[in-house]
Amino acid sequence: MPDALTLHLVRHAPTLPNAQRRYPHPREDAPLTPAGEALARRLDLPRHALAFTSPLGRARQTARLAGFPDALPHPALAEASFGVMAGHTWAELEAAHGDAPRAWIEALSDPASPHGPPGGDTGQGFHARVQGWLDTLPAGEVVAFTHAGPLLAALRLTVNLSAVAAPPGMVATLRREAGHWWLTALWPPA
Repeated sequence: MPDALTLHLVRHAPTLPNAQRRYPHPREDAPLTPAGEALARRLDLPRHALAFTSPLGRARQTARLAGFPDALPHPALAEASFGVMAGHTWAELEAAHGDAPRAWIEALSDPASPHGPPGGDTGQGFHARVQGWLDTLPAGEVVAFTHAGPLLAALRLTVNLSAVAAPPGMVATLRREAGHWWLTALWPPA
């Protein structure tokens, strides 16, 4: 099919904030851990694909180590802004804000929500950013190195998948034909 697209969405390999299970600060751009570097080198992705990356270093480093040193940075692939949640673990957030963090994350995960974490992205704004990028993708094969938030947003927007774990180094492969999307693979398997 002339408009067929295979899209490989890659969550960047592990960093120290991932190991700490902490939301990153807005300007924090931790490098990959040694284990993250090794995982990035093991990613088996089609080298002929058009490659994009988040502008953040951890995604660019993953792309480079995976064999895509010339991946094109795109702002739509940057992680969501977590506002007051940035720099904190889930336990710290619950201790300070009770049940509110759950409502903030649910709002950020909802493409129709005008809400999100205080000082951060709204669900509408975040998903509109990701959808705008999806709408520009050409036919063929594309690899995108990104973060958990944009990867999960793309899965919600394309195949309406809202409950999936997205560990660092995860690859979700989608197929678009005639305007319809299918999830064809998850690595590592859930």
